[in-house]
Amino acid sequence: MRQVRIDCMYEACPIPLLKALKELEKMQVGDLLIIESDHSCSTINIVEWAKKQGHHVDYQEVGEGEWEIYIEKAR
Repeated sequence: MRQVRIDCMYEACPIPLLKALKELEKMQVGDLLIIESDHSCSTINIVEWAKKQGHHVDYQEVGEGEWEIYIEKAR
């Protein structure tokens, strides 16, 4: 399993989602994508999208107003 971390701090929708899409295309099933974000709308959008795509997804607030989103590529 490979981990890839992308920094989406200070970027508003839809940039973090687009970056996640681009990165996931290059990843293998079972790899973990970690997205760093400070926009709650991006967190919500990415989590909803990833669930609809069938990926395993979770997130946590790692600082005040800062989140990490974890997407394990499932397909």
